[in-house]
Amino acid sequence: MTKGNQTKITDELYAYMLEHNPPLDAVQRELVETTYAQLPGHAGMQSAEEQGPLLAFLVRLTGARHIVEVGTFTGFSALAMAQALPDGGRLIACDVSEEWTAYGREAWAKAGVADRIDLRIAPALDTLRAMPAEPHIDFAYLDADKENYRAYWEELVPRMRQGGLIITDNVLFHGGVTDPGATGATAAIQEFNDHVSADPRMDSVLLTVADGLTLSRKR
Repeated sequence: MTKGNQTKITDELYAYMLEHNPPLDAVQRELVETTYAQLPGHAGMQSAEEQGPLLAFLVRLTGARHIVEVGTFTGFSALAMAQALPDGGRLIACDVSEEWTAYGREAWAKAGVADRIDLRIAPALDTLRAMPAEPHIDFAYLDADKENYRAYWEELVPRMRQGGLIITDNVLFHGGVTDPGATGATAAIQEFNDHVSADPRMDSVLLTVADGLTLSRKR
């Protein structure tokens, strides 16, 4: 056991962390609450509250102008990233659900960033493969169906500019990645994590943020 594992994230410590992070704005808060109220059976798919400010911070830190999101759900993460884009910045959001993304469309309009978001309703692999093959993406957020993570990765990496950043969510998958007998989505995440850590094209670090985030920078 390493020294860093001594701090356990209790409910009280989690609340303390949120209190000392940038608060969600009114539109972000309304979208989070609407998601839980209208889609209680699926709301766990929404990025954790602390991930919104983190994604916005990273977009500003990298100076990203061209973002691709794979998996949009009700649009919280897309909203946070679009708000952090500079003038002229663009976010392509990939999802297959008109129903779920309708909540996002409404929130994006309220926040005044709808013109920055290009929502493409189609299988994400089709959307990614239709993009220019040359490096042109500054920032990508991967949070979709886990079985296709590696396929999404292989479409994104060649299209990332040097220094571009891919953020991948759910890489700890509720702790299941330590199970040697894992199957299904959990096994897919295990395989993906091994692939990413060995990929010579990227520098990657896995963090215990929310359900696990991997930050990967194009070499």
